[in-house]
Amino acid sequence: MKAYIYGANGAEIADVAKPTPKGTQVLVRVRACGLNRADLGMTKGHAHGSAGGVGTVLGMEWAGEIAELGPDVKGVKVGDKVMGSGAGAFAEYTLADHGRLFHAPSNMNFDEACTLPIAITTMHNAVVTVGGLQAGQSVMIQGASSGVGLMAMQIAKFKGAKLVVGSSTDATRRARLKEFGADLAVDSSDAGWVDQVLQATSGEGVDLIVDQVSGKVASQNLKATRIKGRIVNVGRLGGTHADFNFDLHAARRIHYIGVTFRTRTIEEIRDIFDAVRKDIWPAVESRKLQLPIDKVFAFDDIGKAFEHMEANKHLGKIVVTL
Repeated sequence: MKAYIYGANGAEIADVAKPTPKGTQVLVRVRACGLNRADLGMTKGHAHGSAGGVGTVLGMEWAGEIAELGPDVKGVKVGDKVMGSGAGAFAEYTLADHGRLFHAPSNMNFDEACTLPIAITTMHNAVVTVGGLQAGQSVMIQGASSGVGLMAMQIAKFKGAKLVVGSSTDATRRARLKEFGADLAVDSSDAGWVDQVLQATSGEGVDLIVDQVSGKVASQNLKATRIKGRIVNVGRLGGTHADFNFDLHAARRIHYIGVTFRTRTIEEIRDIFDAVRKDIWPAVESRKLQLPIDKVFAFDDIGKAFEHMEANKHLGKIVVTL
């Protein structure tokens, strides 16, 4: 089958063996894939958890049809239209655990469906399950113009947040954040953003920050979070190491929690998918929670899709179709 791999000469399209499902795995005929920031690093040879390196089939997010079932699969059948996440998505066929996929709504095409699995699972977990957002509370999303960031703001609004703050360092994208639920949009590269957040919260700070940036905003986040508030660290696009004000962290008694799919067991991941189905799936089906598609590329042009991502001028998801 045709696949986009990291080979000896870098990322390239190659012919590889079609995988065979085992146990609780299904084989999916992939029709569309969503690009994510972690994919960009892996095209350059970087590891993402245990994945990466020469011979790796790249990609983490897809939509398609079930082509074959492993012997222990439950809840789906051959021919079902599904969407999900997992390794090896940029290929004609991929494997997925039966608990790590959703039935794609009938009112969505494959391009639309492939934009959602990572965003809705990552941010429902960060905002609701781990972040504990309650109706009437305030939340800030650092890195709000990414696909997962746009979804985080929508989920926060859907769950009844009274104030949603989104950050973006790009003026054009920052101006559009209100379309996706932001009541206040700030530039996190400008140190004045903390004062803006404090002013919007009567000097107290927000109840919850979901941080995809980290790096230099880590200590600024502490100043912008209320006493006994929460910070959920989801991403580190601004750097994995930086100054951290431990005294401020202690004084404000902030719960600082790190999350990632990379070290979760399949049982934990299944629980996250189940939580989405039970809590917000009707809003996905009704298109209340959705992401814009920035641009669609044919699979043969996947290299151009990554060039588009690296230019960092897009808003919404970049999709590749097979």
